[in-house]
Amino acid sequence: MMFKKFFIALFLVSFSKLALATANIDMTEPYGMVKQVAASTFKRVADDQAIIADDKEHLRLIVEEELLPYIDYNYSAYKVLGSYIQRIRNIKDKDEKKAEIAKVRRFVDVFKNYLVATYAGVFTQYTGQTVEFEPARSIKDKKFAVVKTKIVEQGKPDINIGFKVKKSTKKGTWKAYDMVAEGISLLDAKQSELHGILRTEGLDYVIELLDKKSKLPVQFRGKSGEKAS
Repeated sequence: MMFKKFFIALFLVSFSKLALATANIDMTEPYGMVKQVAASTFKRVADDQAIIADDKEHLRLIVEEELLPYIDYNYSAYKVLGSYIQRIRNIKDKDEKKAEIAKVRRFVDVFKNYLVATYAGVFTQYTGQTVEFEPARSIKDKKFAVVKTKIVEQGKPDINIGFKVKKSTKKGTWKAYDMVAEGISLLDAKQSELHGILRTEGLDYVIELLDKKSKLPVQFRGKSGEKAS
């Protein structure tokens, strides 16, 4: 139940890309960026309801166009791999190291597709819930921040969510890389899920596993990856 609430919350306050013809998001300030992007996402989902009703796969397109440009999925993927990245850095043989780096790049690509599929499924749960954002705070010279939000729905407990965002040292812009809903980190949960599999089966197996999951039809799925009731 907790994971169902977690994944539903994930997209009720999602990060998305505004259409360039209709808006211009300031990515140099994380609080305003999150608020603008969330508002744009809900509008796109509402506007495309007729299309979505006929074809839920359309939600993948929404995620790709509205969300991915504002998520640092490369950084997220590296966080999920955790110590595996350090193991690659310590490899001395050049050919072996090159092969492992190629696998990591493949993992990043598959992880991105998996996120798209997961997020598209969560969008099927959207029913018009209200989102409240905390006021902007001074971030000074910080490169990491947490933007706190709250999902409010009449007759149900509030869901507290924190979006972890990081600032690019090159561009000076902010992107999301993780989210914490009711104390559960999306990346920590995914890392915990894959850690044992990665250790016993290897990265190739994990890539194949995520690739298969990413290609399943769009529908809401719980922690186990099975269709949620």
